Amino acid sequence: MSGSEPTEDGLDAEAAGQVNEGTGDEGTVDEGHYHLRLYVAGQTAKSLTAMANLKRFCEEHLAGHYDIEVIDLMKNPQLAAGDQILAIPTLVRRLPAPLKRIIGDLSNTEKVLVGLDIRPQNLAEKNPAAKVDGI
Repeated sequence: MSGSEPTEDGLDAEAAGQVNEGTGDEGTVDEGHYHLRLYVAGQTAKSLTAMANLKRFCEEHLAGHYDIEVIDLMKNPQLAAGDQILAIPTLVRRLPAPLKRIIGDLSNTEKVLVGLDIRPQNLAEKNPAAKVDGI
């Protein structure tokens, strides 16, 4: 993963929602592709922790099959209504359907797997390098 330059408000480009991670082919979405949207409010400790945990989780469990959009509600509070955001940080899985939400800093990997409906056996079929033990 390449680093991104800070924007003028201090957030890096990814945190500002300007960088998508994943396959680099966002024009086509296969059934195993995850479109994740993380809602944060500025650079609070919880927001930064959630961003770091989400990046780590995606690289470990969804490598090459995801893109992340980070939305800072301090800049765009009106965007909270679209996904019915009531608490932050909140992760919204837009694709694959159905829509799923996880509130918190995403530090519990097992809860994130369950919350995003990722089954380790299905994941192992798509990406043999991604293995989860004890779940």
